[in-house]
Amino acid sequence: MNPVNRFAFFTMWVSLLLLSAGAGKGASSSIDAPDAAYVQSFEKWKAEQVADLKQNWLPLVGLYWLKPGANSFGTDAGNALVFPKGPAHGGEFNLAGKDVTIKLLPDAHAKIAGKDLTTAKLDPDVSGHPTTVDMGSLQFHVIVRGERIGVRLKDTESAALRNFHGMLFYPLDMNYRVTAKWIPSDGKKTIDVPNVLGDVTSVPVAGVVVFKINAQETRLTALGGDASKGLSFVFNDLTAKTDTYPGGRFLDTEPVAKGTVIVDFNRAYNPPCAVTAYATCPLAPKENRLSVAIPAGEKFDRAAHGHH
Repeated sequence: MNPVNRFAFFTMWVSLLLLSAGAGKGASSSIDAPDAAYVQSFEKWKAEQVADLKQNWLPLVGLYWLKPGANSFGTDAGNALVFPKGPAHGGEFNLAGKDVTIKLLPDAHAKIAGKDLTTAKLDPDVSGHPTTVDMGSLQFHVIVRGERIGVRLKDTESAALRNFHGMLFYPLDMNYRVTAKWIPSDGKKTIDVPNVLGDVTSVPVAGVVVFKINAQETRLTALGGDASKGLSFVFNDLTAKTDTYPGGRFLDTEPVAKGTVIVDFNRAYNPPCAVTAYATCPLAPKENRLSVAIPAGEKFDRAAHGHH
């Protein structure tokens, strides 16, 4: 299974919505050093994550929630949606129920799904085939988040894309690649998952994994995926106070086999909110806020992002 990238995780997430560090290590054991095949597979995974960031998240320059009726857009301050670049008056989005139609003004010089149209209905991201509008270096499409309907704006020349220095990781440590016992849920249990917008969504629990980290029994609740394809988690741990993203990190696994699953914290990665203000990330639910430190996986550079 290819590791789920942030974009796939989000698509899954959205469809779901619509329905003590190093203690006891002492002398380093032989398990610490990864073999060449592991390093190669990790580097390939990391390259996929970086490609996903560059394509889907670093170009983001805006997220605008639509009001029912007409929503004008363009760089002029008089517009309902003020874009950071492009024509002063680009046109308008019309929201009727959950349907969004765009009407372009001649100044927009835009293409809708690659065609020279002046008006069209825009399919949202949750349809699986969002309609993309291209306007110079800008691209935008409609997103649905619970009751909210919005427009997500990308700029292929964004500053975040230009200034991106790559992902920052802890050194690989095989002590943080553990075999966990899988306890599937009966399908009736849900947990409350908050997101950065302040929404709380009740999400069905796929099950729980149980494992030991530094001799401490630890459990994580799976928020998505299924045993046959691989599980998905949002968690945080004690490193969130200093080195890792405070809202929690994402982690995906391979399929469950014979009641166990490999949980590899070296592949814990930041949600898109770590690089953009225009994503609607889930946060770690209280069940997945761990009382152990897990110094493995992706780090977060607080200074660079103005977090203290």
